[in-house]
Amino acid sequence: MSQSASNVRLRSARHAAGYRSQQELATALGVGVRQVRRWESENPPWPHPELQQALTDLLGRDLESLGFTPPAGRDRPHTLRRTAGTAVAAAGLAAIPVQSTAAIQPASVAADFEAVTRSHRRLYWSVAPATLHPAAVAHAALGCALLTETTGQTRRSVAAALAESYLLAGRIEFFDLRDSEHAGRTLLLALQAAGQADDPLLGAAILAHSAFIPAWDSEREAAAERMVAARAYARRGPASAEFLAWLDAVEAECETRCGNIRTALHLIGHAEDVLRHGTGHTSPPWMDWFSGARLAAFKGNTQLVAGHLPQARTTLLSVLEDMPATEDKQRTVVYGDLAAVEAAAGNPEQACAYARQALDQLGITWYAMGMDRIREVRRTLAPHQHEQCVRDLDEHLYGWSTTVSALAR
Repeated sequence: MSQSASNVRLRSARHAAGYRSQQELATALGVGVRQVRRWESENPPWPHPELQQALTDLLGRDLESLGFTPPAGRDRPHTLRRTAGTAVAAAGLAAIPVQSTAAIQPASVAADFEAVTRSHRRLYWSVAPATLHPAAVAHAALGCALLTETTGQTRRSVAAALAESYLLAGRIEFFDLRDSEHAGRTLLLALQAAGQADDPLLGAAILAHSAFIPAWDSEREAAAERMVAARAYARRGPASAEFLAWLDAVEAECETRCGNIRTALHLIGHAEDVLRHGTGHTSPPWMDWFSGARLAAFKGNTQLVAGHLPQARTTLLSVLEDMPATEDKQRTVVYGDLAAVEAAAGNPEQACAYARQALDQLGITWYAMGMDRIREVRRTLAPHQHEQCVRDLDEHLYGWSTTVSALAR
C-alpha cells in the first residue's frame, strides 16, 4: 500500500505513541492486525463503539483527527477527547500541569528524556548532591510537561523515566541532604509517576525507600506498612534475587532503627540465602545502589548495634576489601561504622583513625549519612575528649563548612 493511499493521520499518531508496527497497536487494543490494516487504509471503516474510546485513549486524539469519517446519518460520539493531561489529572499527579493540546510529541522524545535520566543516575555517585539535585528536579519538571504531550507506549516510557528522576531527587533529599520532609513529598510524586508507567518494580523500590523516613524516627508501624506494600508490588515483578535481597536489607535497617535487632539479623540472613540461590530474573538497570558488598555493609551495621563487635569488625573490614573503587559514599559509612566499633570496644585511637578516614572521603564526595555516622562516633568518644587523638579528630571535624552545617540542622 502506498503512503498516498493510506490513513496517514492514524499511522502518524501510532508512531508518535510508540507503536512501531501495526501488530503492536493491534495487541494493545486486543484486536487482530487485519483490523489495524483496514483502519490505516485509504478509506478506513468507522471503529466499533467498544473500540472508539480505546483508540482515543491510546493515541491521545479524537477519531476525526485520526483520519476517520463518521458514516452518513451517524452523530459524532459525545465524548470528550481524553488527553494525556486529563488522564494524569484523573490519577492525581498534582505536579503535572493539566493542559489540553493537539501537539503530540514524536516517539523519540521518550528515548531522549530517558538518556538524561540515565546520565543523572550515573552522576549521582560523583557529583555533589547540592549540584545534582536542582538538575534532577528541573528534569522531572520537563518530564511532567512531556506527559501531557505524549500517548501510549511513549507516555509510559516518559512516566517511568520521570519516576526514576523523582526517586533520585528523593534519595538525594533523604540520604545526602537529610531533608526528610521534602523527600517524603518527592517520593510520593515518584510513586504516582510509576503508576502512570504501570511499573510495579519501580513502585516497589520507591515504597521501600519511603520506609526509611518513618524508620529514622523509630515509627515502626508506618515503616512496616510501607514495606508490606513494597513487597506486594515486587510480587507483580518479576523481581530478581538482588531486588528481593535489597528489600530484606531495607527492612532490616528499619527494624534496626526501631530496636528490633533479632528481627533485623533474621532478615539479613534471609537476604544472604536469597542472593545465594537466585531467582533467574535480572535486576532493572536503575537499581545501581545494591550488591553483595552493600548487603554485608547492612549486616555489619546491624551487628554493631547488636553489640556483636568482633563479628561487626570482621564483616566491615571485608566490605572495605570487596567494595569497588567507585563506592565513595558507601565507603564513608563503612569507615564510620568501623569507628563506632572501635569506640564501643574501648579503642579511641583506632576509632579516631577510622573517623578521620571517613572525613577525608567526605571531603571528596559529600554524603550526609556518612557525616551522621561520624558525629555519632564523636558523641560516644566524649569520655576521651581530652586525649590527643580526639582533639586531632575535632580539628578535622569542625571546619567552617561542617560547623555551619551542624548549626543549620
